[in-house]
Amino acid sequence: MVGVGFDHVTKRFGQVVALQDVHFQVEGGELFFLLGPSGCGKTTLLRILAGFYAPDSGRLFFGERDVTAVPAHRRQTGMVFQSYALWPHMTVADNVAFGLRQKKLPRSVIRERLDEALISVRMEQYAHRKPNELSGGQQQRVALARAMVIRPRCLLLDEPLSNLDAQLRNEMRLEIRRLCKEHQLTTVYVTHDQKEALSIADRIAVFSRGRVEQIGTPIEIYKMPRNRFVAQFVGESNFVEGRVLGSEDDKWAVETILGILVGTGDATIAAGDRVYLSLRPEAIRLRGESVDRNCLAGQLVGVTYFGEVAHYDFLCHGTRLKVSELNPRHLHHRSDETIYANIRPEDVLLLKT
Repeated sequence: MVGVGFDHVTKRFGQVVALQDVHFQVEGGELFFLLGPSGCGKTTLLRILAGFYAPDSGRLFFGERDVTAVPAHRRQTGMVFQSYALWPHMTVADNVAFGLRQKKLPRSVIRERLDEALISVRMEQYAHRKPNELSGGQQQRVALARAMVIRPRCLLLDEPLSNLDAQLRNEMRLEIRRLCKEHQLTTVYVTHDQKEALSIADRIAVFSRGRVEQIGTPIEIYKMPRNRFVAQFVGESNFVEGRVLGSEDDKWAVETILGILVGTGDATIAAGDRVYLSLRPEAIRLRGESVDRNCLAGQLVGVTYFGEVAHYDFLCHGTRLKVSELNPRHLHHRSDETIYANIRPEDVLLLKT
């Protein structure tokens, strides 16, 4: 296993700054996600890691070795592209073995590694088929086997599941994590799909406009976003502006258009600060009666029903909040009925404006 280090990497394309001063470390054997919207720089960073682009400034390390100037074919990385990039005229076996033959390894070694790779992705019975005879999920497995068979120091995945339907994506997420952990691969995975990242990553770097906004575990990213962009991009959130009044039992009281709400914030928050309150829809509880703290009175003015969950529009003091209810019980409330919404102080997050 080898770690990967980005040392103040910057990349420009003409006047466009694609990456600006990117600096972090991927640990050996880690499944690390680069997450962000289109155009944020995550694929550019992956291509710098692969050796397809050179940074304008900064350095790239594999372990202690500076590989900034090392060409792509000498970096020992395996890459899985969004399009899979399988050779249509070759069989599954020939596609997977292509990299080994380029290295001019002995036939016995190629045969052994090929068999191991096909078994690991459960495609051994399809060895003699062509790519057009495979499903999307099967083609994805072949692309993974081809990248892994060369025994890369680092596995690179560029939106590998975007062409699959929802059910196949769910299956392949677990399969990719199994393979990476089973083979102890240091893996860097690019996606804009938050659920994909949250469900299988060890850690996530959230990108915006060429900068890293936050790095953390899935729980840290979701539960403790550092700013409004992260809270808004990873999952859904309601944002309410307010002014910090002061502390109360290690929590902060904030004056808002909805009333005084009590929440949590970091050590840089102080009385008088203007802040956004981030309220996750699933953290808001609907109830028939009022409670003492963080209780809002309003009406349900819209509902979208998904079976196991319902999404409501909750109107309070002219402000609409999104509320999610698992195993929904409030589907038939009239819009003129008063209902109460309550949220725990630990689920009210203060973010500086």
